[in-house]
Amino acid sequence: MCGKGTALVMTEAEMKELLIDRWDEILEFLRTQFNITKVSFNTWLKNLKVKEVKDDLVLLYSSDPSIGSNLSFIKNKYGAFIKNAIEEILDEEINVDIVSDETSSQQPARRPEQPSVSSSSLLGLKLNPDYTFDNFVVSGSNSLVHAAALKVAEAPGEYYNPLYIYGDPGLGKTHLMHSIAHFILENTPSLKIMYVTSEVFMNELVEAIRHGSVAPADFREKYRNIDVLLIDDIQFIIGKDRTQEEFFHTFNYLYEAKKQIVISSDKPPRDFNNLEERLRSRFECGLTVDLTAPDFETKMAILQKKLEIKEYESNIKLNIDDEVLSYIAQSITTNIRSLEGALTKLIALSRIKRTPINMELAEEALRDIIFPNQKKTISPDYIIDVVCEHFSVPVEEITSQKRDKYIVIPRQISMYLSRRYTNLSTIELEKVFNRDHATILHGISSVEKKIKTDDEISKTVETITKKLNI
Repeated sequence: MCGKGTALVMTEAEMKELLIDRWDEILEFLRTQFNITKVSFNTWLKNLKVKEVKDDLVLLYSSDPSIGSNLSFIKNKYGAFIKNAIEEILDEEINVDIVSDETSSQQPARRPEQPSVSSSSLLGLKLNPDYTFDNFVVSGSNSLVHAAALKVAEAPGEYYNPLYIYGDPGLGKTHLMHSIAHFILENTPSLKIMYVTSEVFMNELVEAIRHGSVAPADFREKYRNIDVLLIDDIQFIIGKDRTQEEFFHTFNYLYEAKKQIVISSDKPPRDFNNLEERLRSRFECGLTVDLTAPDFETKMAILQKKLEIKEYESNIKLNIDDEVLSYIAQSITTNIRSLEGALTKLIALSRIKRTPINMELAEEALRDIIFPNQKKTISPDYIIDVVCEHFSVPVEEITSQKRDKYIVIPRQISMYLSRRYTNLSTIELEKVFNRDHATILHGISSVEKKIKTDDEISKTVETITKKLNI
């Protein structure tokens, strides 16, 4: 084996030993020189190892057993970059292949096409800035859906189209949807992305029809002139014939144009009795993956990650030891949203009482969860959390002094639901929302009136109430 700049010849064994010795250096060169994102590097490349060297072919494998089904993707996406990194570091001309630990191949990877980059475009609802791949805690129970979502984000329209994610409320479906959008906006900003809930899709269709358009051209133009469609909570259009019909044609148009479609729901397609068969077959023609409840270790990791985010956002060090976090993880057996809600409630109670966070305070804050036979109490913190997730707005903006239109409606709905479903008085809600008494009353009254006169607000409140599981 001859180097590019030297006549010295190394044996295959010597080449393998040299590769292993400098492998960390090669990986670091690969990551930095080709601007590979942290999440992509950690998911696809970090666990690559040298398997063997045959003539001028370097065979690599991944020590992560779950990576096997993605070998073709990794070779096509990163094979040429890996080859370039090895040649630069070792000054040797080589070919590279990535194989499973049981098989080998003689076909070198090809260089992937690089996307063009121009201005970014996000249509529809706002994205939660905290819902990124970096903030998604990966475990055995969700590694498949995480890898599928990342694969779709890296190569929209090429793999798993459509990607259908399902699971119970609060397990991370919306987090992954937002993560896909964030990743594409950052790394392929030339693509137009539409992120909406099925409720928004339906309401916009109803509005278009109400204005006299039997075949709403503007509506169709909006949803078809895009590259990526992410539609959350698809279950809300099930049984609504006109909306299903329109979504069917939208789906077909995008699918045939090889545009990426990502759908989330609380059930797999086969479990919907009122779903048209033609839609069911299309939902199932890509990849259907489920999110399951996290185990104890995953819940601990999620709590630690959420705690880091809250500390960063507030710029305040929150001294919560692992004993308290373990108590929360053991107590919450439902979903991740409840897990974060419990942490938020504990922090809020600590600030209101001006006491440190300890086991005694945790027991008080989570009493309704620890003792399930007692009547469950819906707290304002939990309501705010669910409302913010629905509208994709940061939790802290609900109690901020901002008066922007995008935050006023979520704030007023939070006030209305807190007054209706908690035992707090309007005076007590003043402290929760950092508002005076008149503002609280106005917010509640405003939503009450809009429920009677505004179909969109009425349906939104109904949807959020269902998410609260009251």
